[in-house]
Amino acid sequence: MDPINLLVGLNLFVSMSANLTAAKKGLKTKLTGAKERPVTYLQKLPPNIAAVVLILLILGVFKIFTLPAEYEEQYFNLRVIGLVVFLVFSWLQVYAFKSLGESYSQDIVIFKKHELHKNGLYKVIRHPQYLSQILSDLGAAVALLAYVAVPVILLVEIPLFILRAVYEDKLLEKHFGEEFKNYKKKTGFMIPFIG
Repeated sequence: MDPINLLVGLNLFVSMSANLTAAKKGLKTKLTGAKERPVTYLQKLPPNIAAVVLILLILGVFKIFTLPAEYEEQYFNLRVIGLVVFLVFSWLQVYAFKSLGESYSQDIVIFKKHELHKNGLYKVIRHPQYLSQILSDLGAAVALLAYVAVPVILLVEIPLFILRAVYEDKLLEKHFGEEFKNYKKKTGFMIPFIG
């Protein structure tokens, strides 16, 4: 197996294992009381698209829906850059969700004891999880030369995650008022220092 594909496959497995705690917590949030859980297509569609991308990346590890092998050497440097981006942002995503502690959920939800998290990565940007998801998926797709995954990420996943993040900002502002407005002034949306 191609070493880059092997590294992508191993990291997908290990980072998915680290994300299992998030999946368990997501189930817990369905069973515990939430102050507000909006009904919107943004609850399920973005995570489902991310699951489709994950399947495409797993297929890409096995060279399904990827460019032919003769392109691997031609785009080697680009593949290495994609691999590095994937490795860095897949673990930043794990760090981002774990740092939320009890305020984390896979759903868009406000808990009864919800706290506005403003530390770690959240001190600089409001949505490090979504940024990390997008960049890790894009990095893996480039590393694998996964020609089907790239347009799905660019044309579907990115817009949906941006819409979901905007929706979350509105919900947080509704519940935290001035505290969120002040926090918003000091942080970037998904990129530091940019809205």
